[in-house]
Amino acid sequence: MSALLKLSLKRGALVTAANWQVVLVQFVADTLFKTLVAVPIVGGLVLVALVVGGNPIELLRLDDLAHTVSTMIGVLLAQPVALAAFASALGIILAGGSILMFAVKAGSVTVLLAGDRAAGAIEVPPLQLSALREANQASLELFTNGVRSLFPRYLRLGIGLTVVYAIIAGTYFVFLFGPSISQALDNPLAVTLASLLLLIVLTLVNFLYLLLQIVMAAEDCGVLEALPLVAKLLRRRTKHLTQVLAAILALMLMATGASILATTALGLIAFVPFVGLAALPLQVFAWLVRGVVFQFVGLTGVSTYLRMHFALQTSSVEVRSPSDGLVTRA
Repeated sequence: MSALLKLSLKRGALVTAANWQVVLVQFVADTLFKTLVAVPIVGGLVLVALVVGGNPIELLRLDDLAHTVSTMIGVLLAQPVALAAFASALGIILAGGSILMFAVKAGSVTVLLAGDRAAGAIEVPPLQLSALREANQASLELFTNGVRSLFPRYLRLGIGLTVVYAIIAGTYFVFLFGPSISQALDNPLAVTLASLLLLIVLTLVNFLYLLLQIVMAAEDCGVLEALPLVAKLLRRRTKHLTQVLAAILALMLMATGASILATTALGLIAFVPFVGLAALPLQVFAWLVRGVVFQFVGLTGVSTYLRMHFALQTSSVEVRSPSDGLVTRA
């Protein structure tokens, strides 16, 4: 990796660590959003269980997820009133939760932007606590000012993202469930390929969405003004952006793998008398650590993209080598 990319990643991690308060705020908001979304889904499973005469817990078995999905869709389609109630509840929760996430993201990006501007050359060794204190710009006033300034623009951008999501989801379901739901779900290859393509498309869409948020905050502009700036950033920094995205995804996969291993290990000791009593609090602690790490990695990506955008806007970035003091330009 080039010196610019290495220092950008390091700077992004340090600025995010200095503003650890926004990491916790993002974690709480994300957890609240997922909890709210789970409520109508669990309600739909209970409704399906009442209709078909089964156990809601049995419907959540991961080894027969295709059957669970097909059963839930079939029952809801056969009950128009239940389907309308389920769709309304899920839509209200998604709309309200998304608005909350837009507001939190506006405040978080504002704080990270201020931290990056105040950090100085924090990425150049030696690292000092004074540099971290200067980079810590997290405050309630700055966060709320960011919400007031960016939330209307982020809301419009989020509405556009929702439309894109709807188009992608509609295409996915038409392709996968067009001929017959049962036939589509009985074909594992079709489900796997369609799901993999859906995951790739959603990743790219979310990546572009994040870049738009960053540019809108950095340049204090609207969605239309940010589009050419994002296109310029993608055109000029394609390799670096791809490497940063790959690094962020790799870190999230590693965190997911570590979380699965920790959960499995704690599950093994849950059956040990007395010692097993500590399994539940340890599992909760592991879940908390996993959530915080995920938010830290994601916000590190935000800070890194901010630095790369500023580097492109200034056309050159001074990179001072800690060994010989030479200055190069990228």
